[in-house]
Amino acid sequence: MATDAKRPKREDGSSDCSVDESLNSFLLWCDEVSLNLSSKVYLSKEGTVAAYGMLAKEDIEEGHVLFSIPRCALLHPGTSKTKKVLEEEKNRLESPSGWVPLLLALMYEYTSAGSHWRPYLSLWPDFRKLDHPMFWSREERETLLKGTGVPEAVDTDLSNIQLEYKDTVLPFMLSHPELWDPERHTLELYQSLVAFVMAYSFQEPSEDEDEDPNPPMMVPMADMLNHVSNHNANLEYTPECLKMVAVRPIKKAEEIFNTYGQTANWQLLHMYGFTEPFPTNSNDTADVQMTAVYKAAQQATPNEAEQRLLVDKWKMLRDMDVVGEKGVFVFGKNGSLTDTELYMTLKVISMSKEEFRDFQENEGWEDDEDEDEDSRAAQALSFDGIPALAPDWKRLLHAAAGFTLTAYAEDLETDLRVMEEPKALAKLGHRERRALDVRLGQKSILRKLQQLTHSSERRPVLAEMK
Repeated sequence: MATDAKRPKREDGSSDCSVDESLNSFLLWCDEVSLNLSSKVYLSKEGTVAAYGMLAKEDIEEGHVLFSIPRCALLHPGTSKTKKVLEEEKNRLESPSGWVPLLLALMYEYTSAGSHWRPYLSLWPDFRKLDHPMFWSREERETLLKGTGVPEAVDTDLSNIQLEYKDTVLPFMLSHPELWDPERHTLELYQSLVAFVMAYSFQEPSEDEDEDPNPPMMVPMADMLNHVSNHNANLEYTPECLKMVAVRPIKKAEEIFNTYGQTANWQLLHMYGFTEPFPTNSNDTADVQMTAVYKAAQQATPNEAEQRLLVDKWKMLRDMDVVGEKGVFVFGKNGSLTDTELYMTLKVISMSKEEFRDFQENEGWEDDEDEDEDSRAAQALSFDGIPALAPDWKRLLHAAAGFTLTAYAEDLETDLRVMEEPKALAKLGHRERRALDVRLGQKSILRKLQQLTHSSERRPVLAEMK
């Protein structure tokens, strides 16, 4: 966040004179809306991993409620002054993102001097300091993040934001000049608020898995907590309020972390503007393009007849929705996370002509299919199971991982040298360091996949990647 250092309110309710004005206003607002903050925690910039954070004043037991916030204090279209018009004309606001009503409410509340939410929203005077890659220059993205998938994701975001603003948001605002002014509520502000929602909003889980996901909402105080994969607090939802609860004992002076889910570093950077330092993110992943597996199979196919058979196999896999031209196979630190799709792909590509004809005749069904197929796929494509795969399966995986590694600007060893050299690491800017965390997390997984699918003569997996 963009404000200066802050101090907590004293336990007697008074405020330290060194508390920055924005934070002090926010804490007073919390009292007014009956947000109940435990006396065992405080907000601070010092001792946190990034700007604002929450720390323990004393030892905290598991299950302790760190704070609770009534639902009336949550910021979403239903609590904004724009509620009536947004509800009456909600059919005009439908979009692929589903965020338009919240973003319109935020634009109004953020720029309204008399907004009920002003003490909360004033904590972010400049959303660009969230430092999402969408605020980086194109050159920075393409240089620092080449091969990671982030530049492509950002390009898609920016295109969708512009289209959504032009086709949906702007016409709606022009029809309600009493609430919005395009001269003030610009595309630039809209894009900045998209980053704000990406980084700080919450989605309440749906009770029914078949229901559409709930729209995002802003949860004051909950968004003050930083994230790590090994978190110590979790947000709970009740009909009356939302509660942040300690999920394990927390020591005095320890920072209190929420979780944004099982999120890889490239996703953290794309969605939230930060990374966990390499190699601490246990949820890191690397994508292998599905087309890279097809390319590997093409190179291993010796003649035209086999090439034509491969084309038929790939078409069959596409028709079964197993693969797609822009699809990816995802690998985590313990192996494939898309094991069902990858297992079927390798299986079909490796079929003989006769086996594949039988497969086609059965329209993708096999006589020996059973309920254990998924568990077999998961075991076979774990990093423990991959060394035992059939040689032709391993060759495909090895080549596909190699194609993926060539997409980066630098090789793994170059990035590792920077990470292992304190002076070189110290020279990196914060964007360069975050990009390095992303690249190393992905490359280390890909290199491990390569080494597990190669012959025993190849050098062992680097210790850092085990």
